Order: sequence, then C-alpha cells, then structure tokens
Amino acid sequence: MPGFEPLTALTEAFTSFLFGKVETTRLPVRTSTGQAQAVYLPTAAPGLGDSGVIIGREVYSGKGYIYDPFQLYGQQLPAPHWLVLGESGNGKSSLEKTYVLRQLRFRDRQVVVLDAQGEDGVGEWNLIAQALGITPIRLDPMAAIDSDIRLNPLDPAITSTGQLALLRTIIEVAMGRGLDERAGFALKVAHAYVHDTVTDRQPVLTDIVERLRHPVIESTETMNVDAEDVRNWGLDVALVIDRLVDGDLRGMFDGPTTVGIDLDAPLIVFDLSHIDRNSIAMPILMAIVGVWLEHTWIRPDRKKRIFLVEEAWHIINSPFVAQLFQRLLKFGRRLGLSFVAVVHHLSDVVDGAAAKEAAAILKMASTRTIYMQKAEEARATGRVLGLPRWAVEIIPTLTPGIAVWDVNGNVQVVKHIVSEAERPLVYTDRAMTEESPVERGGDKQLADDAVA
Repeated sequence: MPGFEPLTALTEAFTSFLFGKVETTRLPVRTSTGQAQAVYLPTAAPGLGDSGVIIGREVYSGKGYIYDPFQLYGQQLPAPHWLVLGESGNGKSSLEKTYVLRQLRFRDRQVVVLDAQGEDGVGEWNLIAQALGITPIRLDPMAAIDSDIRLNPLDPAITSTGQLALLRTIIEVAMGRGLDERAGFALKVAHAYVHDTVTDRQPVLTDIVERLRHPVIESTETMNVDAEDVRNWGLDVALVIDRLVDGDLRGMFDGPTTVGIDLDAPLIVFDLSHIDRNSIAMPILMAIVGVWLEHTWIRPDRKKRIFLVEEAWHIINSPFVAQLFQRLLKFGRRLGLSFVAVVHHLSDVVDGAAAKEAAAILKMASTRTIYMQKAEEARATGRVLGLPRWAVEIIPTLTPGIAVWDVNGNVQVVKHIVSEAERPLVYTDRAMTEESPVERGGDKQLADDAVA
C-alpha cells in the first residue's frame, strides 16, 4: 500500500547498511545457445576416451562418441562382449555395419558375421562383402547338394572332445531335451570308434550313423554291455543325425569341410538368410558354425576378432547352444574375441527355456546398446540390465538412429552417424527405413571423419 512505502524504504536502507545489498539487479544478456552451452559444461558426462572408432555424437553434450572394446578392456570394461537391443527399423542394422566397416580400418581386426536376414535371395551383408571383395559362405539346404559349401562337425581341426560336445548339442537341440545316459553312451562309443579307425580321410556324419546302427562288439565290451542294447539306445540318436545327412538339412554338414574357405580374410560372412529362422535348423546351424569357428578361427596370433551374430536369440534361447557359446565367450576373451549379440527384445531370451544360460551370457556383455522399445519392454529391459531410471524413461521416446549406451555403468544417449561413403553399403532397400532424418544433415563432417 502507498502509505507503507517510506517504511519499506527505511527498512531496506537499514538492512543494506548491516548486511550489504540484499538483491543484485542484472541486465538481460542476449546470446546464442552455442555460446551459452559453455555455462553448462559440468552436465556433460565423461566420454570413453579418444582411442577407437567413432560411433556418432553424445546427444546432450554434442561430443563425438568413440567406442572400442579392445581399447577399454581391462580398464573400463571387464569383458569385451556387446549386446544390441531394439525394435526393428530403429538403427540396429546400420550401427552393426558401420561399426564393422570402421573396425576393419585397423590392420589387426578380423570379423565374422552370421547374417540371418536378407532380401532378393542374398544376405543383408552381401553389399559390404562385395565391396571388400569377399564371397559370403552361403549355407542353403535347398541348394547345398549342388554347392560346394560344407562345414564338417567331425573336421579334424576340431578336437575329439569338441566333436563329441558338438554332436551332443546338435542332437539335444533337435530333440528338445538332453540325452539320457544310455543314448549318450551309444553316441560316445560310435564317435570313439569312428575317430580311431577312419584315418585316411575326414570322418563324416554318415560314419557316425553307420556305427550307431551297427555298433562294434569290441567297443562295448569295456562296459560289459551287449551290442544289441547299445544299438537300441542309439537308434533315436541315429535318426536325428540322419536328418543332417538325408533330411531337410542335408548337404551342409554331411561331407568334408570345403577347401578354400579363407579364414584369414578380414571379413567372413556366413549367409544364413535361406534358413527358416523359426525352424530348428537355425540353432543347430549356429551351434555347428560357432564350434567350428572356435577350433579353426580363433588363434593366439594377437589379432582382435569380432564375432557378430544377428538373430542371436537362436543361440541364447537354447540351453544346449547357449552352453557352447558361453564356453566360447570365456575362452575367446583370452584370445581377443569380442562377441556381438543382436536381438529385438530381451524377453526373447530371459523368459525362454535357457533363462539361466541367457543370464550368464548377458552378464558377460559389459556393453549394452538399447534402441527404442515400447514402455513396458523398456521397463523390463531396465530391470534386467540395471539401467538408471532416467534411461528407462527415455528409451520409448528415442527416434531412429539414437540409442542408450551402457558401457559398464557409463550411460549416455548417442546419435549414430553414417557417412556418405558408408550410406550405399549400409542402407539396403529394406533397411532404408532405419535412416534417421537427423543423419541427412548437420553432422556430415563428423560422419566423414568416421571413415577417414
């Protein structure tokens, strides 16, 4: 009220005399956001260092985001393995492809891709393979009889123990249950006999089937078991293996390993796009390829290797296949192997029959990249992976090309950048929907630097 103005002025004057000016009046400042962002530098999360490959930009700070599991291993990463999650059409495919192309810029890198998706009769990685002068290894049961591409589960390059473990896995996956002791003994006897007697050539699956149907008495005498009993125990096993020899999977694994598969090529692509992804053939095939690579590809030669598996739920969701890959991950880590598993939904694996094995493999993945998911799926993912609340809340709002990255607890939001040189190789007709509008503009310089 006007009558109190002199009193108010007197009070303010007395307060200022005792304590100094109570308020400071500042003139407004006009500036740009580019200049003003320097005021908020403390809000920018620390990066992962400056050694490795460029992924894109950290969204909140605008800094370049650089990631390399081999550079970070032992310091910021306890394991070099990586899990990529997200709905279709949000950028997983373009991230995988540009990551591999950029890693191959280093001379000591080598990559194997299990390409489970495709268009127009070829796998999704076909363009990249062609650009690098690589011929994909196409495994197709419909054309395998007329082709020369075969992987032999009994390849002498695989140890005897590894061969037996692989045979058990193939049978257990196909049967949907574990082998009982008697069937396991029949398989062990047949394999041991074939391994010891077939020395003038590569043993093949037909040799195992023959010995299961007609066990040799000498092989059963050590356990004081009748040969006819062993034949009965192994009959179901023989029928399962016969499927690889004369059934719907024939032609891919029923002969010696193809001579001339270049395991020293910088990029090796197994084209699985002709395999029905919902059939039992896919996990069987992945198990065979995984074990074959374990014994023929991973070597102590100081090369850094990347094993990228699309549709990886085929591996993680089968207890028997997951156990094989769990061993591969533990073994490969000592020899410089980074395993990259790409799946659409975490629920595809954590709620399946192999929940225990899936949890063990997920625990080994110290890097997790999550693209847009629906709110309910994002909350489930956050609980399983231990993501902070803010990250869980932002996942359903992410636009194509942007993902939450969790690198051993360092959580940031990253916009993936694709260079003009990579664009024709990365965006196939089907994958074109994964292109983010933000990738067409303002980050051209950073994108070009990624492959410079």
